[in-house]
Amino acid sequence: MRLDQITAAISFDEYLALNLGKPHLLTGDLLNCYGISITGNIRLIIKPLCTNHAPETLKKCTKIEVKGVVKYHEGKKEWLIS
Repeated sequence: MRLDQITAAISFDEYLALNLGKPHLLTGDLLNCYGISITGNIRLIIKPLCTNHAPETLKKCTKIEVKGVVKYHEGKKEWLIS
């Protein structure tokens, strides 16, 4: 469902504005990726394929890379799909 929502958006910026799945920019080993809620503590991890995350750049960004699905639990992450 989340992938369909992202695909339906004209740009990644438009998807972010909808706030579906509460997309949030990640840090650490997932720098430049976004976590998108699927259920509870399970997140779809995606990376917009653009040069940076400035609003003007994201307005033009139309491609993403799906990194996988992660389950967060007590500060740890378990890759369910990668």
